Amino acid sequence: MQFESTAHAASMAAPVVHRGLVDPACAGPSPQLAQLLRTGPFHDALRAAIAASGLSLDRVQDRLRRHGADVSLASLSSWQSGRYRPERPRSLAALRAMERFLPVPDGALFALLGPPRPRGPRPAGADGQASLENVVPDLSLPALSGIDTSWDASLTRISCQTRMEFDENGRSRSKWTRQLLRADRDGPDRWVTVYRLDEPGFPPGIEVVAPCRTGRVVRSHEGGLLAAELLFDRPLARGETVIVEYTLTHAVPRPFETHVEAALHLPVREYVLEARFDPACLPSACYSYRLDGACAREDAEDHRSERLLRIDAAGSAHAVALEAGHCRIGLRWDWEGPPAAGA
Repeated sequence: MQFESTAHAASMAAPVVHRGLVDPACAGPSPQLAQLLRTGPFHDALRAAIAASGLSLDRVQDRLRRHGADVSLASLSSWQSGRYRPERPRSLAALRAMERFLPVPDGALFALLGPPRPRGPRPAGADGQASLENVVPDLSLPALSGIDTSWDASLTRISCQTRMEFDENGRSRSKWTRQLLRADRDGPDRWVTVYRLDEPGFPPGIEVVAPCRTGRVVRSHEGGLLAAELLFDRPLARGETVIVEYTLTHAVPRPFETHVEAALHLPVREYVLEARFDPACLPSACYSYRLDGACAREDAEDHRSERLLRIDAAGSAHAVALEAGHCRIGLRWDWEGPPAAGA
């Protein structure tokens, strides 16, 4: 299984803008949001509250700054995706500030946090490997219960190449992936990929290269989530290899992103993550980063090391990880100014 997510400075689709005279925060929560505020979990309630406000993450960040709270877009994205949650004093202060302009009662989001989570690595699975549910918490959702991940740990990751392509407006056009897998025992017949947008938006379509074909595919517009089974043409014998190749394509309006990240929960010999930008819209700077381990700490973003990359003549930059274990690998980039609006 491979899990990838994207984050951006605006929203995954064109942001919803409230143009009436009434502040949406004054209208009170919708029935669906009200239910999440009663039952949680925190990240789902936060995501729903931000969506109901009509604010993109960069506008949430701007409003927080006006309230004296400085929080990175990556942290905001991680809070609403469930990778982290606010725990430090400055993060909790930012959450209190958000409750002032999101359509939620005072203290409603804060009450969903519960006790602080333990620091350090998350629990491993029974085989000693990182728990898949810790890396992809979405798999616990009822809608994804039919996705078969039983063969996940039986496939050795030999190599993986992923290329994100962006259009002339700086928006994500597609993601192409090609990987080589080897069966560690008889029987594996599928690979599962999970792709999540960091804000609500329609997930991409998927096209699989033969001989593989798509099995069960689950999409969630509210969660910006795609989960798909990629079926092999036959079950593999132990030691047999298979090439899995597929492309995710975004429809208009395409998401405007400022980073892409892959979460690897099992070792891979070679992982290449590439971003290819249109020459008409190049970022001012591009960086690679890597976070080893489960990175369950809320302040993990503060401790990651980054490397400045050169964008080549084709408009590409890439990161490479060799003999990578449980980690997160990503690329992020800066724009000199807001890219042009459009599809």
